[in-house]
Amino acid sequence: MANDSAASSTYRRGIALNRGQFLLQTVQVLFVGLMIGMERNVLPAMSRTFGVAHGAFFFLASFAISFGIVKGALNFVAGGLSDRIGRKRVLLLGWLAAIPIPLLIFFAPDWWWIIAANVFLGINQAFTWTMTVTSQIDLADVHQRGLAVGINEAVGYIAVGIAGLLTGYLALTYGPRWALLGFGLTVIAVAIMLLTWLQDTMAWVRAEHTQDAVHVAHIPRTQMGQTFMRVSFQDPTYRALCQGGVANKIADTLVWVLFPIFFRLHGLGVVRIGWITGVYAMVWGLSQLGTGHLADRIGRKLPIVSGFALLAAGLVATATAGGFVAWIVSAMVMGLGMALLYPNLIAAVSDLAPPLERGQILGTYRYWRDTGYAIGGVILGLVAQETGRVVPAIWCTGAIVAASGLWIALALKETHSRRRSL
Repeated sequence: MANDSAASSTYRRGIALNRGQFLLQTVQVLFVGLMIGMERNVLPAMSRTFGVAHGAFFFLASFAISFGIVKGALNFVAGGLSDRIGRKRVLLLGWLAAIPIPLLIFFAPDWWWIIAANVFLGINQAFTWTMTVTSQIDLADVHQRGLAVGINEAVGYIAVGIAGLLTGYLALTYGPRWALLGFGLTVIAVAIMLLTWLQDTMAWVRAEHTQDAVHVAHIPRTQMGQTFMRVSFQDPTYRALCQGGVANKIADTLVWVLFPIFFRLHGLGVVRIGWITGVYAMVWGLSQLGTGHLADRIGRKLPIVSGFALLAAGLVATATAGGFVAWIVSAMVMGLGMALLYPNLIAAVSDLAPPLERGQILGTYRYWRDTGYAIGGVILGLVAQETGRVVPAIWCTGAIVAASGLWIALALKETHSRRRSL
């Protein structure tokens, strides 16, 4: 009992109290975002260099499908695994899995090697990004979870935008293969080196469980399969949040896979395409510094529903607008919509999760959310393939996003403890 009490006082929760470790986790997610961001512009826009025929939209989307299947499944595995072996070990495994990515892209004779590279990217992103956000939630106090997730996602998606822009310029100077090889290996090496100073946050989880035991003692630890079924299908609040995660990743798949092709067909070069997709990611990232904290104050539901509405509006504007400036504005609207919904979906899940089950519950949500890449790749790839155009895929995405927002508006009950008690 004395040891439990000592642990509780040593590993106190709060971003300010744990600023050093919280900052190190933030730096880690910066490198995680750079890793996925390096593909956001260069690979789709230059896919013909890797043997993808003009109009082969479904084959093009296959690299997002492989990424989504692997990342979704391993998000679930990573959550439960980290509850057993610790967050830091899983984070290290994620960075080791990244090493083949730039090598496969550099030596790729055809698009199948890019698909293989994205299998490793799925492993990398599932293990690394899941661990950084889970660890930052572990370190934060209960009333700071939205802020913690907002900071994590903000830095990650700012990095996605920066990497998309930077690799676009590097590709023009050095060629796409050399640009991604040098950029990718540098990111991996620095991220692994920085792990030296990182502490595992399971100590904070155990202290939180001890401190809150009187409130959670009646909640039994469940097996991963039971957790998956409850979060995915049985609990209506979790279910609504999971489908929202799928829908927003379908929209992000559109941006990742088909936006570069759409803008290329409208005469834009790789740098201007990088600006549009980069603005989307950076507005998404920067705005999350405020939207996560906003939801800590006003509740999760209103920001989430508003975010879906703005995202749908931005998609409609992209399909109907013409010209670089108009597309920049629509990208900003989409980015703001993502900023409102994205961190607050996961914050809402974490509101409901008992401390010792947080990893596997968040892992289940992230399974469905990132499987949205695979679902989006299949749906949007087939729509574009059958119609021979990208615009119908944009309209399809807008309809999915609008329907998902309506589902949440009708089905979701407020999850934030302060707002529930009002």
